[in-house]
Amino acid sequence: MAQAMLQSLGGDTITVLFPAAQLPNDPSAQIGLVDPGTVEVQFSPVVARNLPQPANGTRKTVEFLISANSVADALISQSAATAEALFNSALGVVYDGDTYHVENLTTETFAGVEYLYHLTAVE
Repeated sequence: MAQAMLQSLGGDTITVLFPAAQLPNDPSAQIGLVDPGTVEVQFSPVVARNLPQPANGTRKTVEFLISANSVADALISQSAATAEALFNSALGVVYDGDTYHVENLTTETFAGVEYLYHLTAVE
């Protein structure tokens, strides 16, 4: 149901950047001379909402609404136990050409089942 609602409200796509899982077993990797790389995971459909900026700040804040179905697929591919663990490990969110830092994640549930995530990110 959340999937259909998000699709009808715009159906954007975001890309979340995660660190690559494995580093080579090499001394240069252990001292940081090798870039571990990133894994890009796309989430769709997503609705993006610009949040009001505080009077004392200039950081752009965006809330992304993501269906639980999209997150469930990423949990498997990234070997994460929970959505919180998944997004806590994220390096950033790419949306509309800008990269954002994950700030907060809240979960909507109905009858004990997660159906929608609110991901707040700042530029």
